Amino acid sequence: MALLSPETTPDGTTGTAGSPETARRGRPAERPQLDPRERERLERAFSVPRARFLLGVPVAAILLVWSFVGAEFDFAKLGEGAANMGEFLSRMFPPTWDKLDVIVELLVETLQMAIVGTVLGAVLSLIVAFGAASNIAPRWLYYPTRWVMNVIRSLPDLVFALMFVSAVGLGPFAGILAMTVGSIGSIGKVFAEAMEAVDDGPVTAMQAVGSSRRQVVQYGVLPQAGPMLVSYTLLLFEGNVRGATILGMVGAGGIGLELTTAMKMYDYGHLSAIVICIIVLVTVIDQASAVIRRKIT
Repeated sequence: MALLSPETTPDGTTGTAGSPETARRGRPAERPQLDPRERERLERAFSVPRARFLLGVPVAAILLVWSFVGAEFDFAKLGEGAANMGEFLSRMFPPTWDKLDVIVELLVETLQMAIVGTVLGAVLSLIVAFGAASNIAPRWLYYPTRWVMNVIRSLPDLVFALMFVSAVGLGPFAGILAMTVGSIGSIGKVFAEAMEAVDDGPVTAMQAVGSSRRQVVQYGVLPQAGPMLVSYTLLLFEGNVRGATILGMVGAGGIGLELTTAMKMYDYGHLSAIVICIIVLVTVIDQASAVIRRKIT
């Protein structure tokens, strides 16, 4: 009986010449046949841009140049004012920490405002989002809800803060109300779009078996959109912490009023200490939110 000689295969292993394993490994892999229509679709996705796209590029460029000119954006003026910015920053150092207890107390108040405003705003935004999601809400509710959200989103939070300061007086309560109402316009829209982006398969299947609208939302929409809703809520909280600083400038509580007072009094050392403390607080919150987002996604 003739002995088969050993043979080294392309992957470095030793086989036997003429063996099925050697023949299988030495044979080139067959390429899967792609459907002609699918091949045409894939090739069309990477084709040369269409004429309307080529027309849109110069239009966008003209619009950008028109905006730069109308907004009086000038790099030369920025370069000329760099010296003034450097002088302003130099005045802020070294920071003075003689009022650190006041800064910490106001930062805690700012954080409390952001927590309450985020909870109330997220809950109300979620309720409003049910009426602004096209795959959940009926048409007679969808369009009015979207219109109300557009109106709220078009107004700055400072306008709401001034309105609530005149209604309930100075203090953090006015700031919380302003953040809550402002959240409905911004995060409510994002919540609604997250619900609209869910897979339609489970929703359609539940509707086909006669599930109620509440059951469709509870078991078909919220489980899919849940991680995105939590992530957007954390983003809302981060924005409310920074927003509470601005709202305080009009007397709506928080560290903003102290910041404005330091600027008006030209107390640059105290201003620098406030800014440093705000940066530390926002950084800690951002890092904590990033950890939570990684856990839920």
